[in-house]
Amino acid sequence: MGKQYFVYLLVNKPYGTFYVGITSDLARRLDAHRNDLPGSFTEQYGIHMLMHYEIYDDPYSAIQREKRLKRWRREWKLRLIEENNPKWADLPDDF
Repeated sequence: MGKQYFVYLLVNKPYGTFYVGITSDLARRLDAHRNDLPGSFTEQYGIHMLMHYEIYDDPYSAIQREKRLKRWRREWKLRLIEENNPKWADLPDDF
């Protein structure tokens, strides 16, 4: 199996502020977000809860998806979460 790329969506609380990102090591990246890197957007808004993620086999597809999600309207992001994670549970980081 080759390298995997993750596009992920974090929130600070249900229906709160969103953060969309991309990484090849989701567990490490979540650890960084949850430990509030000084001066980061996620620190400023307390964004730590993983609501949704997608796995891609190539970086180009992952980057395109991340860019697309960042342009989405708020209600589309809400619908994406509610369709895949209706209880708004902070997903476990056992990737």
